Order: sequence, then structure tokens, then C-alpha cells
Amino acid sequence: MIKAMLHRCLDNGTLSEQEAELLMGEIMHGRLADSQIASFMTLLRFRGETTDELVGFARAMRGMAEPFPVQLERTIDTCGTGGDGLGTFNISTATAIVLGSMNIPVTKHGNRSVSSKTGSADVFEALHIDIQTSVTEAATMLTEQSLCFMFAPLYHPSMKHVMKTRKELGFRSIFNLLGPLTNPAGAKHQLVGVNSRATADQFGHVLQRLGTTHSVIVSGADGLDECAIHGETYLVDVKEDTIDAITIKPEDVGFTCGSLASIRVQTPAESADLIHQVLLNEAPQEAIDIVAFNAGVALYAGDYVSSIHVGIEEAKRTIANGQSQLYLTSLQSKKRGIKHA
Repeated sequence: MIKAMLHRCLDNGTLSEQEAELLMGEIMHGRLADSQIASFMTLLRFRGETTDELVGFARAMRGMAEPFPVQLERTIDTCGTGGDGLGTFNISTATAIVLGSMNIPVTKHGNRSVSSKTGSADVFEALHIDIQTSVTEAATMLTEQSLCFMFAPLYHPSMKHVMKTRKELGFRSIFNLLGPLTNPAGAKHQLVGVNSRATADQFGHVLQRLGTTHSVIVSGADGLDECAIHGETYLVDVKEDTIDAITIKPEDVGFTCGSLASIRVQTPAESADLIHQVLLNEAPQEAIDIVAFNAGVALYAGDYVSSIHVGIEEAKRTIANGQSQLYLTSLQSKKRGIKHA
């Protein structure tokens, strides 16, 4: 059956939701050769994944994830697809910290970098925050300090069967897309960054079918997988029964249109340093604004504010008054001790 699916994809055919779920289950059980996994990853990247395929793949991964013992109402995830190639600092991580400092429950799903310069796991480590926490420890962190990082390999141990192939191929693949769709805590509210409007539209339908309560998918100018400060942002606002799309310019929400130059980094350490500067309210204005923008949209997706505009103002105040920096310091003081190279 797997070979038949592969041949169908070679002929530009597609898989049903059920077939995709079966295929991912076989991959996660280690029943496919590396060459077969690489073939599927490459074919799907060139052809493009269908909505049915994404839903099926996500259901399989969700079903095999480590169960999370805590379910809090209106928990938010800020995991995006990554791999946009623009080299910006890890905005979704900074956004998660700002939200946590506001006592908003955040289950930040993420991994090390595979197709970008700074994965969220790399940046959390550079911030001296432990990523190697057990499920029980993460649940305690969520209830006691509002934020836990869910390191994908610990919650999706079956991903070990694809890591070698992902690293060898090195390009953005189906597994980048699945990260935001497979939050182990089952977060029903999400801010998801993707690198194209077409993907944003598709993710709206995928998340709705997967049972989201309220999520916002964003795609910024030049393929930035965040709300953009240097141009337009396309937002897909997804609720249980509705999907709406709008385009927002920085000026529409009180920002000055800037550039990406001051928010580009080369290493996780540089990303962590810029996050520190943002939380101290001492970073270049573009960096502060882009975090406030994304945090504001996340607050809206979590139904904590009535509009994106209100969310942005709340995020601005939280950064400006030093609350987020104090919160980061408290997170660092609770680390169990990470050995750094």
C-alpha cells in the first residue's frame, strides 16, 4: 500500500485524509525506509500538500503524542512553520514570553532549527531556560508560571524516525507545516505564522477541521511567517464556524512601517540578546513593535481582548513597564540547570 501511495504521488496524485493518517502512522512507527520518507517529503514539497493530507497527517501525529495532563481554558500556542529564510530573531518565542508575563497560559510547541537559523528550542536554551523538562514538570510550569516549552522530540518521540532525513534534506518540508498543527497540549487557540497567503488560507480550513476554537494565521510581507512591521500582513481569523481574511498594514494598528535590517540575527545567542533588549524596552523600535504586534494578535486569538488593536496596546504596556523582563528573569531562576557548550 505504501508503494502504491508513493507511485500515486509520483503521478501527481493526492492522498485522502484516511490514507494520509495511515501513511504518517507507518512513518511514526518506523516502518518506512529513509529513502521512502525522503521521497514523500520531496514529492509533497514540490506538489504541495492538500488540506485532506494535512488533516490526516496531523491527526496521526496528535494521536501518537505524549499525553499532557493539564487542560487550561484558552491556552495559546505561538508555534509557526519557520523556514521563511529571512533570518529574523525568534519573534514567536518573544511573543510567548510577553503573553506568559500577562498570566496568559502558553504551551509553546517548538523544536531546534532544521530549516532556519534560530529554532525556538535553540533560543530558549540561549535564554537559559530548560527545554528538557518532563511532561509532569512542564504541566507544573504551566500552572505555576503560565508558560511551558514543549520540546517536540520529547512529546513526539516517534519523530526520531524522520530526524535524520530532515537534517540531510535541509529544506522546509511537511514536518514544518505539522509543528503548529500538533500541539501536544491540544491548544485550541493559536497564533500561527506561515510564509504565504495560500498556506494561511489552507491552514484556516485545516485548523477548523481539527477543532480550533479561535486561531489567527498570519503571513507577512516577503514571506515572513510573523505579523510584519515592514509591510502588509495577511491574517486569516478562524473560529469554529467562520473563517475571515483581512490585510493589515503597520500604520493601520499604530506602528511606523520599518525594515527587517535591525531584526535580523545569525545565531540563537543573537536572537536571545535581541529578545532581552526588547523586554527591556531598549531594542530598535522595529523589534519592539513586531513583538507587540504579534502578542496583540495572539491575545485576540486567545479571546483575551475584543480586537487586535486592544491587544497591541496591552502588549505595548506590558513591555514598556518592564513586566515581561521581570517575568523572563523569574523563568531563568527556575531552570533546573542546562549544560552549555
